Amino acid sequence: MSVRKLNLTYVLGGLAVASLALSGCSSSAPDAQRDESSGEITASSDANVFTVAVGDCLDLASADLADEVSSLPTVPCSDAHDSEIYAEEELPAGDFPTDLDAQADDFCYGEFATFVGVPAENSSLGYQPMTPTEGGWEQMDDRVVQCIVMSAEPVTGTLEGSGL
Repeated sequence: MSVRKLNLTYVLGGLAVASLALSGCSSSAPDAQRDESSGEITASSDANVFTVAVGDCLDLASADLADEVSSLPTVPCSDAHDSEIYAEEELPAGDFPTDLDAQADDFCYGEFATFVGVPAENSSLGYQPMTPTEGGWEQMDDRVVQCIVMSAEPVTGTLEGSGL
């Protein structure tokens, strides 16, 4: 069974906003409902954690998340939401990196300013990597790191270029 790890502990303005660890395991959860031509999410739904993509908006605050989840709550970005997937990279094959969390954090930190428009340390937003677990890496060849930007307050529209 493939699992992804996401630790939603982040700090906004010196205040810890959330402290929840969750992981995603492969499941029969459906894909997000998308427009065929643009690929944008068209309806709120729980989507398989392995089918979310850069540009997808999430409403993590509304979810009843457990330690292991098979889906994430996706919403059209025009609806109120608290997070968005802003970057993704696939790591090369090889042994599971012992420094995966640090590699993922470095990647997401580096992509943050490009996406939001200001460096993470000057932003009111937080970010968090979602990474494969060792089991997913070894059993399912899961190599994808995704970066999620998060807001303490609900937002509408993309956070891209927001400068928040």
